[in-house]
Amino acid sequence: MVKRRSMVVGLAALPLVSLGAGLFTQTWAQETALTGDTVTTAAGDITIHPVHHASLLLGFGDQVIYVDPVGGAAQYAGLPAPTAILITHGHGDHFDVPTLEAIAGDAPILTSKEVFDKLPETLKTNAKAIANGESGELNGISIAAIPAHNTTPDRMQYHPVGVGNGYLITLGDKVVYVAGDTEPTPEMLALTGIEVAFLPMNLPYTMTPEQAVEAINTFKPRIVYPYHYGESDLSSVESNVDDGVEVRLRDWYPTGG
Repeated sequence: MVKRRSMVVGLAALPLVSLGAGLFTQTWAQETALTGDTVTTAAGDITIHPVHHASLLLGFGDQVIYVDPVGGAAQYAGLPAPTAILITHGHGDHFDVPTLEAIAGDAPILTSKEVFDKLPETLKTNAKAIANGESGELNGISIAAIPAHNTTPDRMQYHPVGVGNGYLITLGDKVVYVAGDTEPTPEMLALTGIEVAFLPMNLPYTMTPEQAVEAINTFKPRIVYPYHYGESDLSSVESNVDDGVEVRLRDWYPTGG
């Protein structure tokens, strides 16, 4: 049984200007309901909706957070419009300007400096860059950025230190960790009190399933979603995580992509 603990990440919480105050006046939430898995918090349910590969939606109250939306507007047809957008880094399977231009509307965007610098001026208006170790608010939701990078020497070329972000998203009394593209970092392994973790596992770009198992058994999230896994064999993740951790395997590639 995993004990619930306060979250300790060993990172400086630096102030960040809040984004999104008063930006959304649409009544989309009444028009389109978000479907998916649910996680209970003291302030209502979190709805988890996988989209494809590394793209996902998190619903919480009247908020719908899009994480790494790519694939064009058609990928999000029939889904609620974003109230906020998080982008982990600048690779094309996580960041796509045409998709953002099609779906963002007035939603605030929180991202890395690498991505911020690549945004067109129309999107920069509602965007803010956050670096590893910084924290702030997005539509009143607490967000912290932690390092996301490779650690194996011959993989460092893919995700160097200090470029990409993983995100800790506080929803009610629960923390959701979206790792982005990374191998197990010291900051990941030091996490505690994580309710839901999205972990990537495909070579050569991120971690192996075996690395993921080791990380899961170290920081012990209550629920794990393998994502960004391509053709990886996830059987070891299913069978080797410690008791008290729920592994949720979902189809992130419904069209075989």
